[in-house]
Amino acid sequence: MVYFLENCPTYDIAIIGAGIAGASVAAALGDGVKVALVEQEQQPGYHSTGRSAAIYSPTYGPTPIRALTRASLAYFLTGVSDEPQSFLTPIDAAFIARADQSGSFDALCSELNGVMNWREMEANEIQNRVSFLREGYVSRAIVDSGTSEIDVALLHQSFLKAFSHNGGMLLNSTEVLELKKQKNGWLVKTNQGEFVTKIIVNAAGAWAEQIGSLAGAECIGLTPKRRTALIVEPPSGADLSRIPLVIDIDEQFYLKPYGNKLLISPANEDPVQPCDVQPDEMDIAICVDRIQRAFDIEINRIEHSWAGLRSFVADKCPVVGFSNKVDDFYWLAGQGGYGIQSSPALGMLAASEILGFAIPNPILESGLVLDSIRPGRGKFRSDQKC
Repeated sequence: MVYFLENCPTYDIAIIGAGIAGASVAAALGDGVKVALVEQEQQPGYHSTGRSAAIYSPTYGPTPIRALTRASLAYFLTGVSDEPQSFLTPIDAAFIARADQSGSFDALCSELNGVMNWREMEANEIQNRVSFLREGYVSRAIVDSGTSEIDVALLHQSFLKAFSHNGGMLLNSTEVLELKKQKNGWLVKTNQGEFVTKIIVNAAGAWAEQIGSLAGAECIGLTPKRRTALIVEPPSGADLSRIPLVIDIDEQFYLKPYGNKLLISPANEDPVQPCDVQPDEMDIAICVDRIQRAFDIEINRIEHSWAGLRSFVADKCPVVGFSNKVDDFYWLAGQGGYGIQSSPALGMLAASEILGFAIPNPILESGLVLDSIRPGRGKFRSDQKC
């Protein structure tokens, strides 16, 4: 039996992971509860959050993500401060298809039926906007004018600032080693000592499965996947102000302006163990090859490269809600590559459920089906053992 020490710090809620997911729910919990935000690294956002070139797109991701993204728009436009701010910079997104990708193109058009802000564009129109597209490469294209780039650092800091203003405690360099459930709460053992909390929120990103295992919660089959990005010089004379985010219809690559450079990626999803992930040389070579096949660009030098982790369960939908196996353990995991654009709504949803409040109207009105994101929804399949 585990006994709580009398001198243990105590909290109402402990959130494990101070990336965008943990920070968003920490901010949304408000100032009426005592909250600890537990981060294993020296600073929040070191892993996926700090390495994301995120976009806001209500047409990007599985159905639950799209609903949560729509519900997040108001926060992206105003934040929570008295002086409204926007975290978004509009950018068109163009999905391009070769002649042999017509099936994928038709499927996307069908999926987007009824969605605003997109239209099919002629091949010569996208060729005109992206002058260094190889002539004849694109057969058909879609442009989405409802897309924006997200200032990820500013968004993350806004959540952390709100959390701090509400009196929350940020525990950096604190690795969770053991979780013990007792009748009156959880005993959390870390490398920095022990504390007691009533509720645990698992927002540990790529490490969420391990935290779930420590708590005795259900296995969700979470798989971290490496994605690589590179910064390269654009072709001489290219007008970057006209270039949209260009995405292969089968998501085999994407390219977008990045200041006066180009950001390119093979859009890879390589399963890896949770770690401080680094770019793989093969991913870099594949990226260069795919980009040079589609664009008339000579990539002789990689100015910068990095990799980040995108963690998914089998259906690529997030896992959000109280565990079906252990009490007072809340999952906020599996956001994959959509965690930034859906973070305001997911933070509000999680905070409402944890505190026992009604779910906010913007989330209810978004069309989100709660059963599609719950733990134990029967869609978890993975070769990874928990």
